Amino acid sequence: MRSKYTSLQITLHWLVFILVVMAYAAMELRGLVPRSVGRMFIWTHFSCGIAILVLMVARLVVRVKYPAPAIVPKPRAMYIGLSHLVHLIIYLMFIGLPVLGITAKYYGGGEWFAFGIRMPVAAEPNEDLEMELRAIHAFIANLSYFVIGLHAGAALLHHYFWKDNTLLRMMPGKRNASRG
Repeated sequence: MRSKYTSLQITLHWLVFILVVMAYAAMELRGLVPRSVGRMFIWTHFSCGIAILVLMVARLVVRVKYPAPAIVPKPRAMYIGLSHLVHLIIYLMFIGLPVLGITAKYYGGGEWFAFGIRMPVAAEPNEDLEMELRAIHAFIANLSYFVIGLHAGAALLHHYFWKDNTLLRMMPGKRNASRG
């Protein structure tokens, strides 16, 4: 039995992490630069969001094919259940956020770009729907700071307090690295 996730799973996980950091940084920092440069931050946000959507769907497909390796020593059932719940929330958030963002931009009717490509817009904009979708998108994005912190904190708790292999399973490096 594998002691780590596959190289593909590890790569997808850390790529999504980097893209999430870039997407959040682009939106948080856009107000600190001149408006002309701020557009590039917004386009970066859109491009990262679409890439996150594609990679999260890929992660889901790969996860079905390659289940998670066992945690050693095995944690209590309650912690396993909480872990599954947080992972489900993460998948829903980082698939749902880009879908909400893309749909909002589509119904906004204004010109927008991702990956340097002009993206499609609705023939008849729906400003009310756009604003509602943007509000939901922003709420979930803000909530995800907490969920990401919970996820990272739990990985560190497993590693340093319970001393199991939870964190090591997702770290790049040797295939069967054991805890020293």
